[in-house]
Parts: sequence; structure tokens; C-alpha cells
Amino acid sequence: MAHTADIAAPRWPALASATRLVPGLGYCLIPAMAGLALHRVPALGLFSPMILAVVVGMALRSAVGLPRATQAGVTFVLKRLLRIAVALLGLQLTAAQVAAVGPTGVAIIAFSLVATFVFTKTVGRWLGVPAPLAELIAAGTSICGASAVVAANTVTQADDEDAAYAVACVTVFGSIAMLSYPALGAALHLAPRAIGLWAGASIHEIAQVVAAAFQSGQQAGEFGTVAKLTRVAMLAPLVLSLSALRRRREGTGGKPMPMPWFILGFVALVALNSLHAVPAVVKDWAPGVTTSLLTLALAAMGLHTHVGRMAAKGFAPLALGALASLFIAGLSLVLIVTVWA
Repeated sequence: MAHTADIAAPRWPALASATRLVPGLGYCLIPAMAGLALHRVPALGLFSPMILAVVVGMALRSAVGLPRATQAGVTFVLKRLLRIAVALLGLQLTAAQVAAVGPTGVAIIAFSLVATFVFTKTVGRWLGVPAPLAELIAAGTSICGASAVVAANTVTQADDEDAAYAVACVTVFGSIAMLSYPALGAALHLAPRAIGLWAGASIHEIAQVVAAAFQSGQQAGEFGTVAKLTRVAMLAPLVLSLSALRRRREGTGGKPMPMPWFILGFVALVALNSLHAVPAVVKDWAPGVTTSLLTLALAAMGLHTHVGRMAAKGFAPLALGALASLFIAGLSLVLIVTVWA
């Protein structure tokens, strides 16, 4: 009996630790499920469930608060499940998709991304926006909206109000772009593939790109989606670069830089998917699972956010988000018209 007790005893702390997570996981499910449900409402269908979940989470935090019993579980979702979700994004990408955009198209996307990130960081300093918040706005604008914000925040480690503010910026200005690009593309007499590339290279959220590009026809929609996924593939080098920037900022440049494991997972899954080594059933389920986990993570972010502290950050970050969005839209359009078209 004593031997049995000795074997069983170490398992109890792990069980107790897992049990502590249950209230927080359940609490995160409330805004997450609300976000998924609201996404099905026609008037709100243009917004991703992730965006809706963070808004509901912030409202729930303001109305009810974050009970102490839920804090461990909410933090677990925000710090651990989020990384798994980002890694799973790799199952939606292949090298063939990148090749379909063509070398010039990929170069336009990459140049626009890097230039926008540098521009946003530089203007952020001029406007007095704190570096971590400026980096999150830069990541969300230059890569893929809310997903890039939460992925970048795993290495910048800004506070939750910074992350929520950055998500708000990419949501507002990405929505404006989504509604205006089809009319602007028609006024400029852009070809369908050019409109698709412009949307994929500069609009923030994947859902926003799809909504904007398909309004200009099937060809524009399909090419815009592929262009956007090509841009998402650049998430890995961005996160690694932010990790290096953080180490330099903290004065730890002499120490070896650890590789974020979820980025390794992202790259590995892209490689496996490109080699057709992922079973079809897994590929079919991956987008839904990834969206659900990201929605849960954004719900946790909303629950962690103090709206009052977010508002206290002032107008400058919002202005930065607007300028960054205008910059990537204008730069990518000029490149498409002069170099690619």
C-alpha cells in the first residue's frame, strides 16, 4: 500500500493544478462562443469571430470583472493555447501557394510589409507611442491583423491594454479598407488580379481580404486570398525579428536567443503541408480548430483588458494605426501599378 501511495502522490499536484484552470476556461468560453455566434449574424458577418470575442470579453470584464478563481485559466488560454493556435496556422499554407503569387508579387508583399513595419515604428516614436504598442500596431497592420498582434505579443510582452488597442486599430482601419477597396479598384480600372493582390498585400484580417476581394469577382477573390496567405507566411520571420529587438532593447544581446517553439511548429506544419504529408481529414478540420482556439485566446485577452487603462493611452496610437494603414495601402498600390501590372 505504501508503495502505491508513493506512486500516486506526485500525480495529485498536477491534477490540482489542472483543476484550477477549469473556472477560467469556462469563463473564456462565454465571450468566445458569443463571438462565434455573433459572426453568424448577417450584419456582423464581415467581422471575424476573434474580433467579436475580444469585444464581448472586454464588455464582460467591465460588467462583471475577472473573478480570482478564473485568473489562472484565463492566463493559461492567453499564454499557452494562443501559441498552439498560431502554430496551427501553418496548416493553411503551402509553398505552392506562395509560388502562385509569383516572384514579383511576393517581392511587393514583402517590401510593403517591411517598409510598413519600419514606418510604423518610426512614426510611433515621433508621436510618443510606447515601443511595445507601436510594434503591435505595426505587426497587425503589416501582417494579418489580430492574429499577428497576439503572436507578436508573445515576444514583445506588452500589457493587455496595448494588445487590445492594437486589435482595435487593425479592426477599424481594416474594415474601412474592406469597404472602400472594391470601389477604389474600379475607379482606378485595376485588373481583377491587381485588385486581389492589393487587397491581399495591404488589408489586415484574412476575413476582410476575402470580403473585399470577392466583391471584385471570383478571380480577384481567389488571387487576393492566396496573396494574403503568402503574407501570413511572413509571420514567422516577423516574430523572430521582434524577439531579437526585445533582447537588444533589454541589453541581453550577448545571450543566445531562444527560438519561440510555436514559430518552429508553424514552420514545420507549413513544410509538412507543402509536402502533402498532412492527412486530408486533418486539413479539413484545421481551419475550424485554429479559428476556435484563436477566438478563445482573443476572448481571454478581452477578459484581461481594463477599458479605462486602454482609453488612457490617448489618441496617438489610433493616429498611428490610421497612418500605418494609409501607408501600406498607398505603397502597395503604387508598386502594383508601376511594377507588377
